[in-house]
Amino acid sequence: MSGKLYIVPTPVGNLEDMTFRAVRVLKEAGLILAEDTRTSSVLLRHYDIHGKVQSHHKFNEHQTAALIKDKILEGLDVALISDAGTPGISDPGFLLARTCAAEGIEVETLPGPTACIPAIVSSGLPCDRFCFEGFLPVKKGRQTLLASLESETRTMVFYESPYRLVKTLGQFIEHFSPERQCCVAREISKIHEEYRRGTLEEVLAWFSEHEPKGEIVIIVAGKPDSRREGHGGKKGNGEGEQ
Repeated sequence: MSGKLYIVPTPVGNLEDMTFRAVRVLKEAGLILAEDTRTSSVLLRHYDIHGKVQSHHKFNEHQTAALIKDKILEGLDVALISDAGTPGISDPGFLLARTCAAEGIEVETLPGPTACIPAIVSSGLPCDRFCFEGFLPVKKGRQTLLASLESETRTMVFYESPYRLVKTLGQFIEHFSPERQCCVAREISKIHEEYRRGTLEEVLAWFSEHEPKGEIVIIVAGKPDSRREGHGGKKGNGEGEQ
C-alpha cells in the first residue's frame, strides 16, 4: 500500500505557532525532509520529534524527488518541511508535490504559518483581492516583471532580502509612483516584529536612514480602480463573508 506525502508548515518566527496536528504528523512520519537539517533540528528538538531527517533543498530536489516518490510508493509516509512557513511558497516543495501527484500519490498539505497572509492583513491595504509575486528576479527579467505590474489593480505581495530592500523600493517608485501606498513588514511573529506604513517615498526615506534587518514582506497597493467598493471587501459595511 502506498504511503503519503505530507506538506507541513512550520513557524516563521515564534515556535508556539506550530499546530498540534503538525507535531503529530512529524512524529508519525517515517521520514522528514528538511530544507536545512541544522535549522529544523531546533524545532524538532523543541517538540521532542526524533524521526529520521533527510536534506531536501533547491540544490538537490531534482535528484531526490524521484527517489522519495519511490519510497512513498513502497509504503513510507514522508513529511516535508522548510526552514520556515509553508513548503512550496518561495521554498522547495513544488517539484516533489508535482512528482507525487503525477504518480497518484496522495499529497496532504496541512494549513499553517506563512509570512504573506499576516503581512497583508496587518498592512491596512485591501486584502479581498491580491497577487503574490514572491521574490523578484535578482537580475534578468526584473524590470520586465515590474513593468507588467504597473497596471495591476490588486494589492501586490513581495518577499525581499533586507540587503535589497532600499533598491527595490526605489524601483517600485519608478514603476508605481512615489505616492503609491505600501507597507513593509519585518520579522513577522518574532520579537522585533515591525510594520512601516506610508507612501513608497516615505517608506523608502525611512529605510534609507534605518538599516533594515530580518525577513521582509513588502505590500504595495494596486493601481487605483474606481470600480472597487470600499477598502477591504465586497460589502460596504466592512464585514467579510463567512
